[in-house]
Amino acid sequence: MAAASSATAIPSLDKVDFLKLQNGSDIRGVAVSGVEGEPVSLTEPVTEAIAAGFAAWLLDKKKVDASRKLRVSIGHDSRISAQKLQDAVSRGIASAGLDVVQYGLASTPAMFNSTLTEDEAILCPADGAIMITASHLPYNRNGFKFFTSDGGLGKNDIKDILERAASIYSNFLAKGYSVKASESVKKVDYMAVYTSDLVKAVRKAAGNIEKPLEGFHIVVDAGNGAGGFFAAKVLEPLGAITSGSQFLEPDGMFPNHIPNPEDKAAMKAITQAVLDNKANLGIIFDTDVDRSAAVDSTGRELNRNRLIALMSAIVLEEHPGTTIVTDSVTSDGLTSFIEKKLGGKHHRFKRGYKNVIDEAIRLNSIGEESHLAIETSGHGALKENHWLDDGAYLMVKLLNKLASARASGKGVGSKVLTDLVEGLEEPAIAVELRLKINQNHPDLKGRSFREYGEAVLQHLGNSIASNPKLQKATVNYEGVRVSGFGGWFLLRLSLHDPVLPLNIEAPSHEDAVKLGLKVAAAVKEFQALDTSALDKFAQP
Repeated sequence: MAAASSATAIPSLDKVDFLKLQNGSDIRGVAVSGVEGEPVSLTEPVTEAIAAGFAAWLLDKKKVDASRKLRVSIGHDSRISAQKLQDAVSRGIASAGLDVVQYGLASTPAMFNSTLTEDEAILCPADGAIMITASHLPYNRNGFKFFTSDGGLGKNDIKDILERAASIYSNFLAKGYSVKASESVKKVDYMAVYTSDLVKAVRKAAGNIEKPLEGFHIVVDAGNGAGGFFAAKVLEPLGAITSGSQFLEPDGMFPNHIPNPEDKAAMKAITQAVLDNKANLGIIFDTDVDRSAAVDSTGRELNRNRLIALMSAIVLEEHPGTTIVTDSVTSDGLTSFIEKKLGGKHHRFKRGYKNVIDEAIRLNSIGEESHLAIETSGHGALKENHWLDDGAYLMVKLLNKLASARASGKGVGSKVLTDLVEGLEEPAIAVELRLKINQNHPDLKGRSFREYGEAVLQHLGNSIASNPKLQKATVNYEGVRVSGFGGWFLLRLSLHDPVLPLNIEAPSHEDAVKLGLKVAAAVKEFQALDTSALDKFAQP
């Protein structure tokens, strides 16, 4: 074999089902071996084929003449497989004749931003951008998010890219695969540009004061992801004290806690840091900084419904009466807060950050003004920021509020923020139970898990209709949402998995159990549905 003399070992190629790597509007897979039952699916050849597939898709979309070479920016989070995948992505892009610009450690929002920045000195704008990340998933996973100046790619685009990748990969199988060095790779410190823009935004909101956060003590928890820049590159130039910030160093093994603002251990860690350091505010990011949450000086968490309420209050001050688009699992108390206290309109849509953002864009296109699209997970996007779900920008909006309140003599500290969510009704009990569908059970009768799940929802909806104590939501875009016993439940089908998540919120455990039992009674005839989590919750 002539190729054997090459200095680079040639990986053996297995057949791959590329479409299985799709995760909604992202691509996800296993990039590191060592976890039992999880074979590596994002090999270097697979990654190279995906990048070449994106390059081919981009060339078709941009339709540029031969005189201009397209360029693609590439960034990654702190995962241990990042460097290997960045090299493979670079080869895939370069093999299609496009220029490659590597940013190294970066955030997902910064990658989108690179398609908007106009500065030839830093090779911007990029025609396309790729972020190598798997958000808060375990260390052995990785994946890709893709952007153009129109925003993040949608599900259909991802399917198209994977189909192109499969064709390119079959070419590798037929003709052999060898690792060729990329010649057209340049490196740029784009994060310096991105963070500088965030700093300017806060200064501007405070009336062009150089250090509008002087004296504020703000601690950051980056969970060893890519968000450690926020302390030294954003907060400190604005005058804030950041001592007590933790887990700022990138470490793809995530040794301290999962970088996830929805994770209880993560929120406990940032809360403890705020209290231990007597800080004014705590800020926490997920791995790739497209999600965030905060903690006030008393240790009160500002995430999930509270973060949505806080952002709604800020946005509705700027845009009275606007529509706030959220995902489906937001509380009834939030609707009441947005509509009755703030005078806005709450449009509760589906799960999935891309669904929520796309719905806000759609509403604007038909004449219904919307300035905020936000999910309980901490994905939040603003119209003023190109509908980009940017965790750092969300926190900048909170910092703007702190800075402008102090500049106008309205007080110091996070009480300004806490006061904005005054009056938000919160349930005593809020749980999410996952009812799994056994895909091998004979009760599926040849149906897909999605068809089976839809049948469960249809039956539940019909059975609720005849119960006078329960009221089905009249406007609902996902699953079956029902109010009763002072609370509500939502049973829906997971976006990607054979699971029916059940959310219940109620004023007491007893009322939550009553709601749970209504669901249990309605779905008991579906034998392929594992209701053990619900049964355990409903036990006296």
